[in-house]
Amino acid sequence: MTTYQQREPVRQIPVTTSKWASRFVWAAVLQGLVATIATLLIVEPQSYFGIKSYFNPGMVLAGGGGGVWMFTGYILYLVVGVVAIAVTSLIYFYIEGLLGKTYHGLTNLLAWGHYIFMNVGVVVSMSLMMYGGYIAGYDAAPAAMGGLGYTDLQIHVTDLGRLEYWIGGFVLLAAIGAILGGLGFVLRTRQK
Repeated sequence: MTTYQQREPVRQIPVTTSKWASRFVWAAVLQGLVATIATLLIVEPQSYFGIKSYFNPGMVLAGGGGGVWMFTGYILYLVVGVVAIAVTSLIYFYIEGLLGKTYHGLTNLLAWGHYIFMNVGVVVSMSLMMYGGYIAGYDAAPAAMGGLGYTDLQIHVTDLGRLEYWIGGFVLLAAIGAILGGLGFVLRTRQK
């Protein structure tokens, strides 16, 4: 005959919902959708059906030079715009859901700044990098391939030079958002 022992119940950590984790998860989902659309534009699947509507982004990436901006903007968008935003939701979930410290007052304002500045800064700066790189690659391509055959100096002056400050400004905006979020994390976890 077998005897059954009563096991002591496993201690459960109370989990509550996190409004900020949910917001960042949805932002990551939206950023993922935008990244999917950007991927489709770069891969250019319509060319397999004989539809040619714009200069091939694959040629821009392969051409190097200013076209590297397009690749860099795309990769950074995937890493910062999608992955980092999703991981940020885990931090908010940890603070609000596991620690039970909800955001209110100043920390709520810091979280809003984090959410808005980081998302807007990432989307605009990386989109400008991709756009600038695409235009630079098109301009650098030989005329026989459908490009304009510009030199690197012409490309920098006409395409990339006019975007540098805008890109830098929006990267700074994203960094300010991350700093505000970090400050909010510290304040919220230190408060009782």
